[in-house]
Amino acid sequence: MLRRQRNGGRDLTDALAGLFSDSTLGLLALDPPGRGSFLLAGFLNSVMIAVGATVVGLCLGICGAWCKLYGGPVARDLAGVYTTIVRAVPELVLILIRYFAGADLLNRVLGMLGYPPTDIPGVAAGIFVLGIVQGAYSTEVLRGAILAIPQGQIEAARAYGMSPALVMRRIILPAMLPFAIPGLANLWLIATKDTALLAIVGVNELTQVTRTAAGATKAYFTFFMAAGAIYLALTLFSGAIIGRIERRARRGMPSIAGAGR
Repeated sequence: MLRRQRNGGRDLTDALAGLFSDSTLGLLALDPPGRGSFLLAGFLNSVMIAVGATVVGLCLGICGAWCKLYGGPVARDLAGVYTTIVRAVPELVLILIRYFAGADLLNRVLGMLGYPPTDIPGVAAGIFVLGIVQGAYSTEVLRGAILAIPQGQIEAARAYGMSPALVMRRIILPAMLPFAIPGLANLWLIATKDTALLAIVGVNELTQVTRTAAGATKAYFTFFMAAGAIYLALTLFSGAIIGRIERRARRGMPSIAGAGR
């Protein structure tokens, strides 16, 4: 038994030594033959897609929350159908629908209008699809944040004769920010991870380029551990930035234990 334990410890030491050897770490170098530059390009594409999807989702979420709370019957029904369908269908299925059925439908419409078929860039298509998903969840986050605002503030703004758009810009948006930031921050982190789903359709984001590099070098453990470390670093950096934003947004409000951490 003691001999087995010693052999097991020696095997683990040899495995770690092989993992952190110069030849293994050389695969992550930015200069050829290292593949670090490919990982960096994929990471930048992932961040670009996540930022774009978050911006699109915020715009859709503001419109959806406004329709659900203050819109007419038709606007409320349309917003309800949108959030129900998008939240019910898995993101991967929506991505496949967009990339295959959506692209085919678009080219057929262009053909009927006399235009040649087109190929939408993968980054733009990824921003569109994930933005639609983010918009559905942002709608509910912002709707809950608006409902958390004391209604007396909104009624006072209306009593002063403010238009609905001015009430939204001057009263609702600033007042709901402290309530919306935790949910929106969570959606941002989800967006950074959902970019990995785009690898299934060949978008050159971090997971896709990691899989390509690992397949070419057979160093699967090294490259996927590096990708995991990059995702973790992005999450920690985002958490620090979001914490500062939340503390600034809550200035003048009663302090809550753990707020802004």
